[in-house]
Amino acid sequence: MIAEFSVVPVGKGEELAELVAGVVDIIDRSGLPYQLTAMGTLVEGEWDDVLALIKECHFKMRRRGARVLTRISIDDRENAVDRLTGKVRDVEKVLGRELRK
Repeated sequence: MIAEFSVVPVGKGEELAELVAGVVDIIDRSGLPYQLTAMGTLVEGEWDDVLALIKECHFKMRRRGARVLTRISIDDRENAVDRLTGKVRDVEKVLGRELRK
């Protein structure tokens, strides 16, 4: 499955890079394939592994503040593997060209 999620502390100001970096460190160390974006993170893996990671990230941020909003979107497709990059390749194949990174 692929999950896109973001963990946002409420009431911590506009500059959140330091708080977000603590969560990204957990994601990076998890060993799961992931892709950091400006608005969230995509992560791919088995259901229990991905949800456990999201929970860990949520509670890491929760220790830093009284209120945290976590948004999760899940794409769970039977027998799908390598969809983190494969979905992009599929679109590039239809377009006949690589997309800008």
